[in-house]
Amino acid sequence: MKAARALLGLDQKGLARLAGLSLPTIQRMEASDGVVRAVVDSLEKVVNALNTAGVELITPGGRSEGHGRGVRLLERD
Repeated sequence: MKAARALLGLDQKGLARLAGLSLPTIQRMEASDGVVRAVVDSLEKVVNALNTAGVELITPGGRSEGHGRGVRLLERD
């Protein structure tokens, strides 16, 4: 989430506004270690807000369907 916000130039408050969630909800989600812990509805709102704003989220091992530049975090053993 932090990387997606950085690509868009958003702070946590801005993402909360776009997703229709509270700032503490975004803060809790970003404080999760590893997998984001959240109510499914809240997570869907964040994903939809990021997609609408122009960020494509790529699943592990998934392919990007977009045509822009991007980054992916490598998994280390």
